[in-house]
Amino acid sequence: CETVEVTAHLFLLSQAHGYFRAAILIQNWYRFTKARLETRRRYSLSIFQSIEYADEQDQLQVCNFHFFLLLIAFSHILTSPGVSQVVDEGLSLTEFENKIDVPDSYYGPRLSFPLTVEDANALLHAFRNEQLLHARYVLQLLCETRRVLKEMPNITHLSTSYSKEITVCGDLHGNLDDLLLIFYKNGLPSEQNPYVFNGDFVDRGKNSMEILIILFAFLLIYPNDLHLNRGNHEDYIMNLRYGFTKEVSKKYKDHGKLILCLLRDVFSWLPLATIIDSKVLILHGGISDTTDLDFLNALERSKVRNHIHVGVIFSLKNLAVQMLRSNFCYLQILDILWSDPRSQNGCTPNKSRGGGCYFGPDVTAKLFERYNLKMLIRSHEFKPEGYEISHDGKVITIFSASNYYEEGSNRGAYIKLNPELIPRFVQYQVSKVGTIESSALKSLREKIYAHRSELTSAFAQYDLNSTGRISVSDWAAAMESVLQLELPWRMLRAQLVQMTPNGEADYMSCFYDLKIGQPTKEVQPALVETLCRYRRDLEIIFNIIDKDHSGLISLEEFGQTWKLFASHLGIDMYDESLDKLVLSIDYNKDGHIDFNEFLEAFHVVHRLEKKANS
Repeated sequence: CETVEVTAHLFLLSQAHGYFRAAILIQNWYRFTKARLETRRRYSLSIFQSIEYADEQDQLQVCNFHFFLLLIAFSHILTSPGVSQVVDEGLSLTEFENKIDVPDSYYGPRLSFPLTVEDANALLHAFRNEQLLHARYVLQLLCETRRVLKEMPNITHLSTSYSKEITVCGDLHGNLDDLLLIFYKNGLPSEQNPYVFNGDFVDRGKNSMEILIILFAFLLIYPNDLHLNRGNHEDYIMNLRYGFTKEVSKKYKDHGKLILCLLRDVFSWLPLATIIDSKVLILHGGISDTTDLDFLNALERSKVRNHIHVGVIFSLKNLAVQMLRSNFCYLQILDILWSDPRSQNGCTPNKSRGGGCYFGPDVTAKLFERYNLKMLIRSHEFKPEGYEISHDGKVITIFSASNYYEEGSNRGAYIKLNPELIPRFVQYQVSKVGTIESSALKSLREKIYAHRSELTSAFAQYDLNSTGRISVSDWAAAMESVLQLELPWRMLRAQLVQMTPNGEADYMSCFYDLKIGQPTKEVQPALVETLCRYRRDLEIIFNIIDKDHSGLISLEEFGQTWKLFASHLGIDMYDESLDKLVLSIDYNKDGHIDFNEFLEAFHVVHRLEKKANS
């Protein structure tokens, strides 16, 4: 009997040991799989961010101050005097009522000024149900917003003594669901519930206009309790590139031009920064070793934007003086809208973005000592968890657009500041399911194809015997030397290039699954690649020239656009090749082409994806 019990006991111990080993194996497998997925998620986010910053470098190059002076001198159709005059003079609320009818068939919100909380609730309800606010009310709202913003200082000073907490939100980028979720979790703006929204309300997302309308409405209702800082995307030229201009033109076809001009003026009046309890500085980007808050508080903020871009045409007599003055203002504004913190001491040019600077803990400490500050809250920079703390707790980045790059890519967050100025972070994520890896790799492959010639030359330098194969190290070095995205190329090789049995990279396989959407016989390969690479920059210039937003451009206008652009970037391309291409796209031979169709012909198509969808 004892023998049976011992045997049974040993059997149970053996079985338990087996279960224990199995549990350990499962745990190890789970941890490995989780770590692997996290690695893939991180490199996907790195791809998105590197491409985003490289794109911003291109944007700032196109927006070069001297380039736009050339653009002004080159074309007399860049400005629209009729609309500019209307914006400058301003139309009263009653004049808009007389000039723009609201039909009986319109079932959206009908605003009356001054606005009430009921009006704001009506807007929230309408936008949840994907309704548009009528153009008359949009224009009235913008005029009233401009009137209120004009009375505000460059740097707004707030106090927590009037409320228990102040909420600070970062970039929203047209993601209406995030704004609605913030209001649901944290309550609507009110005298007891003040907010600071730290710029970048627009671009990238599809509901930028709705976000502006909601924020401007609450600003009019609670001008002392809802505060808006300017971001680098509250900018006419940025909007041309990153989607907001298209959104407005699509939603408000008849009055889009007037709305955009008025918005351009409204953006120029947005305050530059906010200071809470004289201790917490809130601005969109960051600081530099030359940031001067006293200067920023005294400059005429609405004119700085015009000096940077094409809104003001200088007389030759005053050009030199105006440029010097504009350049100093420009650099001060550029730094606070574009800069990013780094852990290393010092202040260096922000090469990733192409504008602003990287500022270290010593730069932060110097500014804090000069102005007796305790904390800097900034936005401008994607963070996977919605926020990040740096510089020994002195600098906080807050980013409020969840799912920014792709569904599931990141959380959003906002900050609650109490009278002790201790930050409390609230994270959230709009419920969506998806994978970011495939989208990140798709964007990266498009970038690779747009630099095909340069990459092929770089590969050839390592392939002295023209075998078509090089080592992984050489392949990674060539990719980085051309694209300069600072990505883990070795880790990405399995997704981007085919490997030979002996472990070398078949470098031309980088381009196997990519092609241009609608190849045209008249187009030389070099021209195809050039147009593919610079299609978004050409789109910006075209949108400036296309004053009626018709989407059509004359052959002469197209030629002017290309010549100006090519001379600015030093692109050497034969006119004859381009002329043949343009003539081939003028299908009805009326001397005009659909510029959007032209650009669409030069986007990268993923062949495998096309097969799957066919």
